[in-house]
Amino acid sequence: MLKRLIFGLAIVLFVGAIVSCGSEGSDATGEDAARQSVTPNQNAAQTSSPQPATQATQAPTGPTTTIAFEESEYDFGTVKAGEKVTHVFKFKNTGSEPLIISNAKGSCGCTVPNWPREPIPPGGEGEIVVEFNSKGKRGKQNRKVTITANTEPPQTFLYVKGEVIPDQSQSTPANKVTQ
Repeated sequence: MLKRLIFGLAIVLFVGAIVSCGSEGSDATGEDAARQSVTPNQNAAQTSSPQPATQATQAPTGPTTTIAFEESEYDFGTVKAGEKVTHVFKFKNTGSEPLIISNAKGSCGCTVPNWPREPIPPGGEGEIVVEFNSKGKRGKQNRKVTITANTEPPQTFLYVKGEVIPDQSQSTPANKVTQ
């Protein structure tokens, strides 16, 4: 089983190397040169294309497995602005192949997941720790964490929600009079 895992990882690395080599350093001749001479606005649109991000979030190739979370949503209730909320999402590899989580990404910079980088064996358990930073937030919040792994489907979603209220201790009254 370890040989299969190593072989699968080698394939992923090989394909990634081929894809990255094919997209860099092409000769600009003829039609390619015409496509490369674009206006600044077009160039900005091409520069911000999601191709590199897509490559980083692709699930590992090879055998797939299944994952089961104890819960997929956590309601942190009400917190004061500026507080950090941390929650642990526990899961189990319910399939017959090692589980490889290739990426975990929050829907914004305020939601940061931390996941195990090593393969989880069949029947093994793990945790994904999600931290929500309420700094600069207020009102109802609903954040999504996308887990990408060698599962079918390759993406699983976790949710953190709640409400952020202003921290009254840090605000000063608007009509304060000083003498």
